[in-house]
Amino acid sequence: MKWNWQQRDWPNFRWNEAALVALERRFLQASGVLIGSIKHLGDDDRAVVTIDIMTGEALKTSEIEGELLNRDSVQSSLRRQFGLETESRRIPPAERGIAEMMLSLYRDFADPLTDQTLYDWHRLVVNERGDIHAVGRYREHEDAMQVVSGYLHKPKVHFEAPPSKDIANEMNRFLAWFATTSPGSDRPLGALARAGIAHLYFVSIHPFEDGNGRIARALTEKALSQAAGQPSLIALSQIIQAKRSVYYDALEAANKSNEITAWLTYFAETVIKAQDHSLALIDYLLAKTKFFDRYRSRMSERQMRVILRIFREGPRGFKGGLSAANYITIAGTSRATATRDLQELVAMGALTQTGALKSTRYHLTIG
Repeated sequence: MKWNWQQRDWPNFRWNEAALVALERRFLQASGVLIGSIKHLGDDDRAVVTIDIMTGEALKTSEIEGELLNRDSVQSSLRRQFGLETESRRIPPAERGIAEMMLSLYRDFADPLTDQTLYDWHRLVVNERGDIHAVGRYREHEDAMQVVSGYLHKPKVHFEAPPSKDIANEMNRFLAWFATTSPGSDRPLGALARAGIAHLYFVSIHPFEDGNGRIARALTEKALSQAAGQPSLIALSQIIQAKRSVYYDALEAANKSNEITAWLTYFAETVIKAQDHSLALIDYLLAKTKFFDRYRSRMSERQMRVILRIFREGPRGFKGGLSAANYITIAGTSRATATRDLQELVAMGALTQTGALKSTRYHLTIG
């Protein structure tokens, strides 16, 4: 089998431009709505929305690769970077690194992409990991760089990347392509086409020992932000992670040919879903702010802890609603106290109640 980079037309990707016309238009329209929604927020609300979306992306881009991070630590690191955090808690290296990369994407999206940009991102993605030999530089090992699954004695090879000796030349060509296809260049590409190709092109080269997927998704965010003229703030990794196997299947299919219409169509639709998700999240976060403005002073510390835990579940909340058992576990209290707390929350209007007896469930009164 020949991988895409082994074929004579590499890296001259081909696709049916007509298949993306309507999707590009939808992306631009939704970008305008998203930018408008964020601009109309007050400074405090804008900071809350920005940090919440960035936190979600940091967590989910890591989760796609099987790394589970602590949400509070990631958010605390971001808040500190935005000048909002006063608490001097210790942030673990992985959480601090991914948070700093997200901040770099946010603040420096318009800057040219260079080897040094990618080296800096790589240092942050593998922050203080001792199992990576080449940190902050492209891989150097002679062994084949493969993406595999299955048993050690009979692995399934999903992809094999170019040898390390070719990486410098491949990356020089990639960086030149990224520059010449940017908005305002001589050969600009549509936002979705450029973002989708950048992701696939980079992953196909696989220049680092580890962290390539997270950096590829960061490149996508950078390309989309450059197209919008400001940080995109879309929930791309959250949408990808929700159907991770579909994402990996699409990548695997795309690395066997340089005709990539199917990949770009899949990726464009994923980006648009991410925009929709971000818009819904902004509405949700605004509702959350109004909720706490109304009820914060009336809730006990115990009630506040449970309400915050519900909000952490996002717009969908707890599946089926909050139960008394959920409350007891989160608050660490007795059933009698939980019952009293819940009834107080219902009485003040913070929660609504459905069902009866063991089927009783509680829902936030937002929206």
